[in-house]
Amino acid sequence: MPTPSDFERMLREVALRVTSPRVAVLSAVHDNPHADTESIISIVRGKLGTVSHQAVYDVLKALTSAGLVRCIQPRGSVARYEARVGDNHHHVVCRSCDTIADVDCAVGPAPCLTASDDHGFTIDEAEVVYWGLCPDCSNTRSI
Repeated sequence: MPTPSDFERMLREVALRVTSPRVAVLSAVHDNPHADTESIISIVRGKLGTVSHQAVYDVLKALTSAGLVRCIQPRGSVARYEARVGDNHHHVVCRSCDTIADVDCAVGPAPCLTASDDHGFTIDEAEVVYWGLCPDCSNTRSI
């Protein structure tokens, strides 16, 4: 688990100034994968006290632009943030409770980065979302 000094180092490595809100937001995203903005705001306020919605939105935008966090937004969901970046992983989403879990890149005869027609693009990332029911929701439905 990264420490506050690890977060400070991460910020410096991408040429972002180290501030309390940036460290708190980065920590919140690391500790709460797939958290939405409102949850992150609540966590950051618990650590720092008063911080504006706009400040957290600005920090999330800066961290995303710098590649320290990733924003995902499955269909019908608010934006969510995660610290797992740069590995082209995917997600599985529960249709019932909206739980999200990471799924490593698709395997088999058609890897996810091989498009049937790339239209001349150089593809470096694929976004795949698997939909279904999580174990808890599946068990609830079968009872």
